[in-house]
Amino acid sequence: MAALFTSGMASAVLTNTCRSTRILLSVNVEVTANQVRGKKILNHPKLRYPTWLLKQERTQHPDNLTPQTKSFIDEVVRDRYSVTSPLKEPPLNRGEWSPGMKRTGVIARKIGCYPMWLKDGSKIHTTLLQVVDNHVVSYQPPGEFVITEGPHRKRRPVKDKLKHGCLLVGAESTDPQNFTKEYCGLFSESGLMPKKVLSRFYISPQAAIQPGTPLYASHFKPGQYVDVNGKTTYHGFQGVMKRWGFSGMPASHGVTKTHRRPGNIGGGGEKGRVWPGTKMPGHMGNRSRTIRGLKVWRINTKYNVIWVQGLGVPGETNSIVHVYDTLLPLRRLKEAPPFPTFYPEESSEPLPEEIYFDEVFPFGSPSINF
Repeated sequence: MAALFTSGMASAVLTNTCRSTRILLSVNVEVTANQVRGKKILNHPKLRYPTWLLKQERTQHPDNLTPQTKSFIDEVVRDRYSVTSPLKEPPLNRGEWSPGMKRTGVIARKIGCYPMWLKDGSKIHTTLLQVVDNHVVSYQPPGEFVITEGPHRKRRPVKDKLKHGCLLVGAESTDPQNFTKEYCGLFSESGLMPKKVLSRFYISPQAAIQPGTPLYASHFKPGQYVDVNGKTTYHGFQGVMKRWGFSGMPASHGVTKTHRRPGNIGGGGEKGRVWPGTKMPGHMGNRSRTIRGLKVWRINTKYNVIWVQGLGVPGETNSIVHVYDTLLPLRRLKEAPPFPTFYPEESSEPLPEEIYFDEVFPFGSPSINF
């Protein structure tokens, strides 16, 4: 009897356990289905390299080189890249500028903010962008370049593939020993050292530039408007007060432990659910943002620095940004800029070190005139 009672107890426990396991599995499946249902597109952050870019850095192995061997390798690298190799392709034909032409952009670093004064005495705030070692790596005419597959839902795809060409621009030359062989092969035709940063710009075929051509801050001119694209400063996981500017709950009147909480996030009734796009806690920053219509107030031709309007340029200090002609219809170029870019050897007189817009007060002037 004891044995039968024990076996009956064991079977009952096993049956209950199996039943509870099935219930838990069904609950988990339902919860998972509710979480994923209706979520067709996941908003992943743009933290990865673009699909068109090859693997850049290689695995570093400790070679245990002697100082003499290391200096010999550095000397060989300098000798190989000191003289630009002849270009395999013939020079590109330059077109004439007309309104609506799309020029290339440049890659710059955000190096800080600086105040300036106009001739009427008013103060303005500017952001300094330094164009560091920009060169044209390659050019692909319309119809030959491959557009990135699966564009982001907020990014507009290229409407007419046969209307624009693709110009590959690199910035900041560095040691080729740090990169893969395939990545270094991108620079073999142009005779350049490997670049840390690569970017593609869609341009008009008339604005094509010969590979190996350097780009300067004089690519722009004071008074014109530009668009700046960069990655916003990363703040990690933040609450609604810092991320969205919520005011929070009161400090008294019966409020307990909810001083920085978001509060109610939805209504009741038939629409009793959380609406898509509700502002909630989450990761803040590290997103690609473009600020448009920034005026160029000043250009330094010696250090290739551009002073642009405002303090809202995305990114923290020393971050990479992309600068190009504005797309705003009322602020586009109306006069011919340096087309397709600025060539110092073609200018009859060297440019001054500082170029100011007409309304800016030069620091070398004696005083402000009212």
